[in-house]
Amino acid sequence: MSDQPPVRTPNPRGRKPGERRTPVPAGPPRSVMWYVLGFLLLLAIAQAVFFSAQTAGTVPYSEFKTLVRENRIQELTLSDDYIRGTLRGEGTAQARTFTTVRIEDANLVAELDQRGIRYDGEVTSRWMGEVLGWLIPLFFIIAIWMFLFRRMSGAEGGVMSFARSKAKVYADDDVKVRFTDVAGVDEAAEELREIVEFLKTPKKYTSIGGRIPKGVLLVGPPGTGKTLLARAVAGEASVPFFSLSGSEFVEMFVGVGAARIRDLFAQAETKAPCIVFIDELDALGKVRIQSPMGSHEEREQTLNQLLAEMDGFDARKGVIIMGATNRPEVLDPALLRPGRFDRQVLVDKPDIRGREDILRIHIKAVTMAENVDLKLLAARTAGFAGADLANLVNEAALLAARKDKTAVEMKDFDDAIDRIVAGLEKKRVMSDKERKIVAYHESGHAIVASVLPGLDPVHKISIVARGFGALGYTMQLPLEDRYLLTREDLLSQLAVLLAGRSAEEIKFGHLSTGAQNDLMRATDIARAMVAEFGMSEELGVVSYDGHKRAAFIDNPFAQERGNYSEDTAQKIDREVKGILQEAHGTALRVLRERAAVLDTLSERLLEKEVIESDELQAIMGPLPPKSPQGTVPPEIPDLGLGVPRG
Repeated sequence: MSDQPPVRTPNPRGRKPGERRTPVPAGPPRSVMWYVLGFLLLLAIAQAVFFSAQTAGTVPYSEFKTLVRENRIQELTLSDDYIRGTLRGEGTAQARTFTTVRIEDANLVAELDQRGIRYDGEVTSRWMGEVLGWLIPLFFIIAIWMFLFRRMSGAEGGVMSFARSKAKVYADDDVKVRFTDVAGVDEAAEELREIVEFLKTPKKYTSIGGRIPKGVLLVGPPGTGKTLLARAVAGEASVPFFSLSGSEFVEMFVGVGAARIRDLFAQAETKAPCIVFIDELDALGKVRIQSPMGSHEEREQTLNQLLAEMDGFDARKGVIIMGATNRPEVLDPALLRPGRFDRQVLVDKPDIRGREDILRIHIKAVTMAENVDLKLLAARTAGFAGADLANLVNEAALLAARKDKTAVEMKDFDDAIDRIVAGLEKKRVMSDKERKIVAYHESGHAIVASVLPGLDPVHKISIVARGFGALGYTMQLPLEDRYLLTREDLLSQLAVLLAGRSAEEIKFGHLSTGAQNDLMRATDIARAMVAEFGMSEELGVVSYDGHKRAAFIDNPFAQERGNYSEDTAQKIDREVKGILQEAHGTALRVLRERAAVLDTLSERLLEKEVIESDELQAIMGPLPPKSPQGTVPPEIPDLGLGVPRG
């Protein structure tokens, strides 16, 4: 979409009412180009005529002297440089002119008088030709330079317009998104409906002394619909919508960011009431710190200008500043104080009902088969954000089209979930020995997950290689969303993660590298139990690393140690090791008690490669009933409630 809103023109002949004209890309006007080409052509013709006039009929001076002696010249015109003359006509022939270059000849005038040839003098002006010789090209160069300068600094936006705001401006009826197009974030949508009322009827709140909030900050994980919500607010309020990213304020020139902030607020004031939406606000509003190596002065100047504009902006004009970020912990506190971003709205991942509503919106444009169960799909996609669910529907439609189907079936959605969660299926040829190791590894995950209490039931087991290095996977299906986990639940999760390694140890007596991902995730859980959740009796109810975890984005490579002593670090390591050994012992005990089931399930996996939950229950036999479990809150990442991979 272009930076400028679509141009509205009167309805021309032949266009249907309401039909928009496609904007034509900006370019040089054709009339100007024709003028330039015409000027160049005229200049070339003038030069050709001038030089041809100078060289036409030129004769050597020796021949001129011969003509004088033969008395064939009728008249002459003498100048300092040239001699122009007319020859006498012979018979019916007309007189012919000629030109010769004058040479120093003291006897020329006397000889002309002797022959009776009429002559005249001519005063030539050399400076006129010389001035025109350089003035015309200079004028042409200046004209071209002015034309290019106007093009670069024009409304199309060139290198000379870097100080202008790059916000995309949408007219009040260009934004087609409404709150009916948003699902799964009911609390956030309800909070933003009041912003719409502020823009539609501001006197309703100002009449009793209320003040319209200046800014609204949307906070949440990536893909949850923060930008979509901002567009929905603009669409519901029917006001202009300015959209830009925080990184668009940063350029190579010093002071450009602050200039763009001023230009943005100046444009917004002229179009009030309106909404200014700054996506990825953390790129612009990071906390200002004084580092030993020096700080980024340009970014700080831009942030200071934004703070000054928001602080001095008149809220009565009806301009709402909306921002979106998934890293609120890095924002400068001055941005979050009242009077700037007055409201902070959490846009979290949807629950099971929200996922079903989101799927219902995305399948409107897709032909669905009758066997598609949206409730089951919502249950199988625990932890998916709105963008993930949109990608799921699209992947299922692509898979169905690849198989030449006329509608998307439930099997296509299952394959799409496997592709998104576990990765792309690989046609990798493994040896029988490796396939057997992978089969026992995944069988160990499935058996322990089915036996221990407080865990999600197993939905599928596969030894088909997928993704980056995943030789197999065991998928569990949450029965409901859950936001709290007990210590026993976490220990059970650790046992499931270590069960694959334990099955290899029981069956083969040696270990493989297939448990690398399981060990990494199990270590993270055990360390979180000790250092963050206070689940260690020796260390007590103290959080050592909780403040270092990002709110919505997990960094698996962050290994910064908290503010504690070396002695405390050694105690944490001992506690983590003890928890993992306890979970390992639980997994070994469960698998040794069901050694026959482990062999049967592994052989069945080697035969079919994929086993569903019904067949697994038939092999496992009667099991204790499962209590409802589900996904974990976003602040507890990678707790094994998804795909333990081997």
